[in-house]
Parts: sequence; C-alpha cells; structure tokens
Amino acid sequence: MKNRLIPTLASIIALSATVGCSVLPSSSTSSGKAGHTGFNLAEMQKLIEANNERFTAAHVRGDQVTIDGMFTLDAKCLPPGADPAIGRDAIAKLTREYLETGVSEFREETTDFYGNEDLLIDQGTYVMVYGQDKTRETGKYLNVWKKESGVWKIYSNIWNANAPTGPAK
Repeated sequence: MKNRLIPTLASIIALSATVGCSVLPSSSTSSGKAGHTGFNLAEMQKLIEANNERFTAAHVRGDQVTIDGMFTLDAKCLPPGADPAIGRDAIAKLTREYLETGVSEFREETTDFYGNEDLLIDQGTYVMVYGQDKTRETGKYLNVWKKESGVWKIYSNIWNANAPTGPAK
C-alpha cells in the first residue's frame, strides 16, 4: 500500500505543478508586453487610470449617467457594511445614495495593476470628501474590469475605509 501511495502522490504533485504553472496566459507578463496577442498591460493601465479619472470626476459632478455607464450589465458592487448591489439597476440605486451625500472631492490612485486580455485588476487607494460637514474618507479599493461590447467596464467593485471618518481638515 505504502509503495503505491508514493508514486500516486508524486504524480498528483507533478500534475498540479504543471497545471498551476500554465494558468496565466503569456500576455500577463511583468513587462506588460504581450507575446503574440498584441495585449500591452502598461497601455491598459493608462486606459483604466483615465477611466478612473472619469469615474471620480463624475461623482464630484453628480453625473449618475456616466457612472452607471461605466459598469457592465451584470456588475457587482460590494460596499462596506451593506449587502452587495448586483446588476446595473441595483448599482444605480447605490450610486444615487452616494451622490445624494454631496461628493465634493474624490480621487483614486492605482497601487497595483495586473490582468490579461479578458480581465484587468486595478487595486489602489482613494480619498473622498462628502456631506455638509465635509467628511473626509480615505480607503482602498479593488476593481475588476471586463470588456462589454468592446469597451472596458467595471465588472466588480469593492472598497472600504481605512479608519472612522471625520470632518476634512
């Protein structure tokens, strides 16, 4: 029994290593340059960072139409302390609630970016000032971007504050 178990375990480990090493496509390289697909991660990061600027500016302007259009139809928002908002209608309701607080400042900064031609992951930090008392919130976020009709849109969005919020200084 022991003699058959060792070769079986060795085969499972070898198979796992082979499968595990082949999970990422060649286009997801640290240099950001694709092998043969034409995908360039550095260029995608510039595009997503520009989209982030549109997203944050739309919050300050109170532009719900722009914000809603930046999510895929089947998107998911995972707000802190609340149930997930799944689908564009639920996200629109959540966005309306945030906009009603009066966002006067909103910035995002990408700290990590990775992905491939199917999904892009944008991780970073944010600063938001909102409300009559100008509450300042700092935190972190993670967005998963996916192409919908040829346009990169937010497929999954999660964020949370670093600490309890207080008036802006």
